[in-house]
Amino acid sequence: MILLKNTATRKTKVPDFSRDYAQIIESGELNVVTDYNSIGYHVLGDTIAGFQYELMRKLERDWGVKVNVFLENSLSESLNGMVMHEYDIVARNIPVNTALKDSFAFTTPITLNKLVLVQRKAEFNDSISPIRQHLDLAKKTLVVPRNSPAILRLQNLSHEIGDTIFIRQNETYGEEQLVMMVASGDIDFTVCNEVVAEQLAEQLPEIDVETDISFTQLESWAVRKDSPVLLDSLNVWLSRFLKSREFQRTYKKYY
Repeated sequence: MILLKNTATRKTKVPDFSRDYAQIIESGELNVVTDYNSIGYHVLGDTIAGFQYELMRKLERDWGVKVNVFLENSLSESLNGMVMHEYDIVARNIPVNTALKDSFAFTTPITLNKLVLVQRKAEFNDSISPIRQHLDLAKKTLVVPRNSPAILRLQNLSHEIGDTIFIRQNETYGEEQLVMMVASGDIDFTVCNEVVAEQLAEQLPEIDVETDISFTQLESWAVRKDSPVLLDSLNVWLSRFLKSREFQRTYKKYY
């Protein structure tokens, strides 16, 4: 049975031991961190739901290990926790880029997604029309979670338009909370993955999510580079599971 764990305990240095697939199977436990939102893990009444959570349940069943689920909205904190061996897998929608690939290993792509600009509709923004052209982002301030993968894309976009896009990193909130802050007028712009943005747009009539910021990106889970057998085992499992009707039902449920 999947067990939700507390993320409060922090190790201060990288352990001097390796933890790969053999050690995980021997321990009978797999430590996985995901984010608290509609795609990762969330509570609906008396039911636990989430795309990543359901995939973890399938992995627990197929591998015969207990999956301990940790919740952390900050991607950088999740990755740092994995480096410290608190987690074996970071299971969330991570857009794979060259900067991350230098430090971590990534599974076979699980989903496709893209980044969109979240802003207010004209009727909720003093009749100011939403931005549709990237050039109009010049001199605008976009607020994103601390160390968000979107930062690299926004920096590249700034170069593409030949002007400054101001990027403010929020130390406290994740994607969903920042989208809500746009809706309430606390901030003007943020960037969010399209799937989460469209789900939130159904609940928040104030927001507009029609402007793409990136091309479609591959999204995968991350593991440590010193866990090659875990990576290979996950890829073998994913190669079968992603073709199954069970995965298709789960995917359609959330996407």
